[in-house]
Amino acid sequence: ANGTPSKIAECRLLGEGSFTDYYVAHGQTEPPSIPVVDLFRSSDDTSAQLPPFPTGEIQEHPLDSNSHRLTSAELRHDERLASSLYDQLRHASEVHRQVRHHAQSFVRPGIKLVDMCTRLENLNRQLVQEDGLRRGIGFPTGCSLNHVAAHYTPNNGDDTVLQYDDVMKVDFGTQIDGRIIDSAWTVAFNPRYDPLLEAVKEATDAGIRAAGIDVRLCDVGEAIQEVMESYEVELDGKTFPVKCIRNLNGHSIGPYQIHAGKSVPIVKSSDETKMEENEIFAIETFGTTGRGYIVEDLECSHYMKNFHAPHVPLRLSGAKKLLAHVNKT
Repeated sequence: ANGTPSKIAECRLLGEGSFTDYYVAHGQTEPPSIPVVDLFRSSDDTSAQLPPFPTGEIQEHPLDSNSHRLTSAELRHDERLASSLYDQLRHASEVHRQVRHHAQSFVRPGIKLVDMCTRLENLNRQLVQEDGLRRGIGFPTGCSLNHVAAHYTPNNGDDTVLQYDDVMKVDFGTQIDGRIIDSAWTVAFNPRYDPLLEAVKEATDAGIRAAGIDVRLCDVGEAIQEVMESYEVELDGKTFPVKCIRNLNGHSIGPYQIHAGKSVPIVKSSDETKMEENEIFAIETFGTTGRGYIVEDLECSHYMKNFHAPHVPLRLSGAKKLLAHVNKT
């Protein structure tokens, strides 16, 4: 039976009417325990007495040159042929959405980051019905704090605890048959950071609206920068302009490949590479009160196998075992 959502998260600016238990309206338990595939059906499966996977937000094509895509019978037919791909993406998206909302119910000051990541990833595995490379986690959960912009997760022995005055970027992924959903949100509890959170959210929305077939990547970056850098934040009596971190980007995503070759800038640039039909992108924005440039630092917590790595014979049994685990998961 479907329930009525009622729980509100402690963290700031998640959106009006955003309930951490929104999924009970779709028949999910609280806490979530039912695999998402048991709550929805694929678009071509009319026999199941379930609703289709949620569509999400649909954007208009940003260029006039794409207006024919709404009226062309041939292109609309091609769109219907892609329904299985959309089902995979929407399935993975709904898993991400349910995990994300539930995580927002327990992410609060005092939680150990390693416990937070473990709990989030275990739920991710459960709701996606993890099965090796067929379904599972997209990449390690990032929980970067304050001046750390991205790609931090607690290594063994790291007992960092989330504090009230922290600004944390939670970034995790899900994948269905290699189709990866890469999405993040910012956690803050102190209202003085609201303008920073608002800047990043509005800049991300601007980037999504600007993206589309035949759009130049530089135009997406310019749209993001214009919105982001219209904000400022007052901290301890001093006003800081919000800047884009110019050497961090969004990216294209391919089957089983989180970074598929194209980078989406978040500042105005000279990159006239175009987004193409059937490509998938993560529009990512990074706002800061600092200088707008990051450097590699601290210990490494994210590892990735080279997607195009050739076969290399290994001698050590431990190395063989590790590579086999990487290839399996």
